[in-house]
Amino acid sequence: MDEVLALRDVGVRRGSAWILADVTWTVRLGEQWVILGPNGAGKSTLMSIAAGRMFPTEGVVDILGERLGRTDTSELRTRIGVVGAGSPAIPPRERVRDAVVTAAYGITGRWRESYDAGDLARADALLGRLGIAELADRRYGTLSDGERKRAQIARALMADPELCLWDEPAAGLDLGAREDLLARLTRMAADPLAPATVLVTHHVEEIPQGTTHALVLRGGRVVAMGPIDETLSDDTLSVAYATPIRVFRVGERWTAQASGA
Repeated sequence: MDEVLALRDVGVRRGSAWILADVTWTVRLGEQWVILGPNGAGKSTLMSIAAGRMFPTEGVVDILGERLGRTDTSELRTRIGVVGAGSPAIPPRERVRDAVVTAAYGITGRWRESYDAGDLARADALLGRLGIAELADRRYGTLSDGERKRAQIARALMADPELCLWDEPAAGLDLGAREDLLARLTRMAADPLAPATVLVTHHVEEIPQGTTHALVLRGGRVVAMGPIDETLSDDTLSVAYATPIRVFRVGERWTAQASGA
């Protein structure tokens, strides 16, 4: 079975309000998804469900072949790499290498546990892959926002996850740091052995090259989903953001602006 993530008729209710409603969505092996939508659309709630950290009010959720509610979620979460909302908080005084290697056991804050040479070598290799090998012995709290994002991604990849969830990984970064991060995510997506990935963003300019599919939300409901070339249209984003929007694709990058601007 090639389904990595499958939601069927999923809804989440808080009091009398439905945060998500009637969401049916499938992510398959090799797919790279982006989720778009305005504030309050339900993006973070959907990611929390995908990470196995929230149970829906109704509907069925299968993650990596395991039915949510019928499996040990603590074990399931070790198979999912998460950056952003829902990812563990890294202690500011933690060494960057330790912040990465502790993900092998699904913990934060190195204590008295021991790691073999293979674990340490993998952590260093991931830091190198993300371009921050020289920061391995720095305190996490001394890193810039861009450096922290890259360290978080290295940590998320440490346990060789089968599903990666990136929740606004470029948020708060300046232009240079954003472009550097997107280039690295693009190279990761191009790897034939890369896990299925779901990325949340507010900005189409932050969609990495190689993204294959898009899911657009508004008010907790699906506006559109499918192959990205078919889904990211003027009509779809205009409905989602309740304002006329034009979408452009230049090469492999996307941009959008208000219609008539």
